[in-house]
Amino acid sequence: MTATPASSQALDLEHLRGWIGRQQTRQDLISAAPLAALSATLDRDDPAPAIDTPVPPLWHWIYFTPQTLARDIGADGHAKRGGFLPPVPLPRRMWAGGRLHFHQPLRVSETATLVSTIKDVTVKSGRSGALVFVCVRHEYSGPSGLALSEEHDIVYRDAPSTDAPAPAPTPAPTDAQFQRLIEPDPVLLFRYSALTFNGHRIHYDRSYVTEVEGYSGLVVHGPLIATLLLDLLRRNQPQARVAEFSFKALRPTFDIHPFRVCGKSDGSIATLWGCDHEGFLTMQAHAKLS
Repeated sequence: MTATPASSQALDLEHLRGWIGRQQTRQDLISAAPLAALSATLDRDDPAPAIDTPVPPLWHWIYFTPQTLARDIGADGHAKRGGFLPPVPLPRRMWAGGRLHFHQPLRVSETATLVSTIKDVTVKSGRSGALVFVCVRHEYSGPSGLALSEEHDIVYRDAPSTDAPAPAPTPAPTDAQFQRLIEPDPVLLFRYSALTFNGHRIHYDRSYVTEVEGYSGLVVHGPLIATLLLDLLRRNQPQARVAEFSFKALRPTFDIHPFRVCGKSDGSIATLWGCDHEGFLTMQAHAKLS
């Protein structure tokens, strides 16, 4: 019988749920330079953004970036736990998915406000032990009111034991109407980390990610894959407006192999997915179009 990891034994759900309702408010100027930089990172030849240029769907993640002081950074490159987010005592942390409603675009030169609220904290049992899910609700507003509402799922878990069976992968769909091959080299991952001011070492520190967290390579950011999925849709249906978007990460993607972003659309709903080099599903997503 495998022993329960110590970090799982230390979970105090009642204490962690005390973070529900905690809020954080921040402001940011929607400036042009980050948009131009992300466009270059995604290999897009877009016009230079000017005043009133709308922020494309999911590109809002390059604003309101974390401003944690250096002394408050943990060993994994994230902020130490127990501030706005609950102090979950599990070593691995990932962005598991999210649900977004786009009401109106944020625009270059506007000052926008982000109100973040801890909506829920739950515990489930997984193959490697306890899983703690933290749901954070974000509301982004500009001068004209609410622009975007988002629910962001964060999952914390134990590192799997060496004898734990790997979860069975799901074959990706084979009926894509459009797709794009992505080479996730370290430069792409570094640039996206820099744009989002994401210090998580699994995305750029190869010795840390392989020796400490036990992954086979640098981990491609979940938000980057989601952004690439909607970018694929924009490339193939440039006039479509995304009203809602949901995505779920199913399997890690590493920089050691190329992967594909794929999709199909009937004009009102787009089904999008990530597919690794073995043909397995890594992320699934849906976009409601208007």
